[in-house]
Amino acid sequence: MIRSMTAFARKDVQGDWGTLTCEIRTVNHRYLEPSFRLPEALRELENGFREELRKQLKRGKVDISMRLQSVDKASQSFEINDEMAKAVNEAANHINRMLDNPAHLSALDIMRWPGVLSVPEQDFGPAKAAADALFKDTVAELVTVREREGERLRPLFEERLTGMAELVAQVREAMPELLQLQEKTLRERFEKARVELDPERVSQEMVMVAQKSDVAEELDRLDAHISEVSDTLAGDGAIGRRLDFLMQELNREANTLSSKSIDSRVTRAAVDLKVLIEQMREQVQNLE
Repeated sequence: MIRSMTAFARKDVQGDWGTLTCEIRTVNHRYLEPSFRLPEALRELENGFREELRKQLKRGKVDISMRLQSVDKASQSFEINDEMAKAVNEAANHINRMLDNPAHLSALDIMRWPGVLSVPEQDFGPAKAAADALFKDTVAELVTVREREGERLRPLFEERLTGMAELVAQVREAMPELLQLQEKTLRERFEKARVELDPERVSQEMVMVAQKSDVAEELDRLDAHISEVSDTLAGDGAIGRRLDFLMQELNREANTLSSKSIDSRVTRAAVDLKVLIEQMREQVQNLE
């Protein structure tokens, strides 16, 4: 399965406790690197979220943002500690009686005193349960998007692989003719130099030329790597790293083919191969 590492997913859920929104963005990265932005009330869920990500994703830089909008704060009531408020007021009055210029406390001053005013603690249990389910749903959607984006690249890969296989076949088919032309060129050089043609000497020279220009192994390995890329694309799981390695191997063989070239046709085929390999490699960098 081809999965892109570039994707985005967003989901919302509502309840009596308020509204939750989860957004996940991913881009390519060598490893799995998650980054969380969670409300303080949901911070304890982060470890569970990380475990879920590791189950579903293998690679990518992942930015997770979750927002919790609680019910209307205007409906919340304050709790006043009457005993504490009375104690603060009495203490202030007692001190004021000892002062020449007393300053009486206002109601706002007493409310600011620690322990006098408090907001009832909100039960975030239902919101936490909803957040856990929402995160799993958002990750599942993200995986679907990554698979959909990855599958859109399949025709590009298949087109490049077909082009590469055709180039290898062309070079393989042309090699006997190219070796014959090389022998002909060698004979003409001997004649031009007015050197007596010794069949054994010509044979030795041709063996040396053939050894230097023998690309059969390179062509075989190119065919093998192309087949391996095709098989990998048809497999399951994360394939990006393996494909990246295969792109390196293909490029290495293309470079060797170019260095052994004895004809412009081989050189041109090697260059075209490297272009196709580079086009694939650029896309492989975005695969999981």
